Amino acid sequence: MPDWPVLPLYAFLVVVAFCRAGATYAVGRVARGAAGRRWRLDAAWLRRGEDVVRRFGAPAVTLCFMTVGVQTAVNLAAGTLRMPLRHYLPALLLGALLWAGVYLTVGIAVVETFWGSRRPWLLLAVLGAAGLTAVAVRHLLRRRVTG
Repeated sequence: MPDWPVLPLYAFLVVVAFCRAGATYAVGRVARGAAGRRWRLDAAWLRRGEDVVRRFGAPAVTLCFMTVGVQTAVNLAAGTLRMPLRHYLPALLLGALLWAGVYLTVGIAVVETFWGSRRPWLLLAVLGAAGLTAVAVRHLLRRRVTG
């Protein structure tokens, strides 16, 4: 098995996570700006929410990278609730560093396991089963919505 270029892979994953989450934050900021021009967004409950995000949102941003399925919602909420960039960017960077470390180590371990065991067909079978499952779930969901 060839040696893995760990540092370039890690740097690439950090950039991917940083750009994806940062773009989601930006979408939230733009959406909030557009909504603010259309509706009055100065309600007391919204200001309280913004204060909470301003105070405690940075750890949530960092920790969301250790979860599955929550990252987009947290980063979008941070943008929508106007978390200051001076709080958001360090939390985003730390989260991206953590996420890249987890994905790199787990990813290399999975690939090494399948290729190291001389059974690459097993990896293909797992990927095929995952693909078939995704197609079946999509079909069932469509059927439920239209049916």
